[in-house]
Amino acid sequence: MIKEKIQELSKTIFNDVVGNRRHLHANPELSFNEHQTSAFVAAQLDALGIPYEHMADTGLVALLKGGKPSDRVIALRADMDALPIVEANDVPYKSTNPGVMHACGHDVHTSSLLGTAKILSELKNEFAGTVKFIFQPAEEKLPGGASLMIKEGVLENPKPQAVFGQHVMPLIDAGKVGFRAGKYMASTDEIYVTVKGKGGHGAQPQQNIDPVIITAHILVALQTIVSRTADPKLPSVLSFGKVIANGATNVIPNEVYLEGTFRTLDEAWRKEAHQKMKKMAEGIAESMGGSCDFNIMNGYPFLINEEKLTAATRAHAEDYLGKENVLDLDIWMAAEDFAYYSQVADSCFYRLGTRNEARGITSSVHTPTFDIEENALELSTGLMAYLALKELGN
Repeated sequence: MIKEKIQELSKTIFNDVVGNRRHLHANPELSFNEHQTSAFVAAQLDALGIPYEHMADTGLVALLKGGKPSDRVIALRADMDALPIVEANDVPYKSTNPGVMHACGHDVHTSSLLGTAKILSELKNEFAGTVKFIFQPAEEKLPGGASLMIKEGVLENPKPQAVFGQHVMPLIDAGKVGFRAGKYMASTDEIYVTVKGKGGHGAQPQQNIDPVIITAHILVALQTIVSRTADPKLPSVLSFGKVIANGATNVIPNEVYLEGTFRTLDEAWRKEAHQKMKKMAEGIAESMGGSCDFNIMNGYPFLINEEKLTAATRAHAEDYLGKENVLDLDIWMAAEDFAYYSQVADSCFYRLGTRNEARGITSSVHTPTFDIEENALELSTGLMAYLALKELGN
């Protein structure tokens, strides 16, 4: 049976996948600069005899046709970029690029997809259909590599009937995966605000227009956009992580600078909230004698897993792993540029467990101590190969 063949192949290539993951982890590259990573992926595809082309500068898309006739096409996606984080792990494969680290598991995604390509290339004479492998740059930085690859035609010629992606999840034990049908991850927008007033001596506030006080009112008032304007049934998050008022104990500055993020799961509300936030902030500043430059950079849309595809994929995962190893996921207010694929094609984005408490592998993504239980790499390669062939009708 095809399942048993895939499981055996995933064991056979396991050490190679671990080696590839460690190589990528030790040589991380930031978004839009994945030149060595791209070259490494290309060399691996060359070795497998799988044709590919470059897209979005450092991205690649490869095509593997099964030996049996079928017009079915599916796409499998991995992202390749790392984060500007100094790694704190003391491991043989620690980052050799100072200040850059694979702290979000994209080394896992890339090495896993290469492993899946290896498995499927070994089985190409036994399946029908075409598999498109998407190795994408710049998931971590706007406008997102997914949007660029889609614009350059990654989902055309041939057009896939479904797109799959997997992402590490340190909250889930290695050996398990998680699914959620429907809306899963949030849109994400970046907010940049400058509140302007008139600075001066802190002992003479009557002579100034205090942008710090104006900012305090704006920060508190904006939270009512979420608590009193949004539908309570619709998740929304508004957070400000940077506030710079560069005065002193007795110096009121001329302006205050803010940066924040807004996230939700509805595009109509997203646009409405943008308008309300801007109007409210500018109105408060004006009413207090100051002014406000309120700018929003649109980020990724919300991610939606197509209901029927995700239900079928979950059932295939239960068949491959056992029902006890397939979990339900809750809504996750983080963002992922896989959302771009999900907005234009039937998509399924699931989570790969990488946790091992006994070994202390519990750190969250985007932290200096993030790492994975590497035994998960056997599951990550085999499961995706199985899901691909089942979706192709094999």
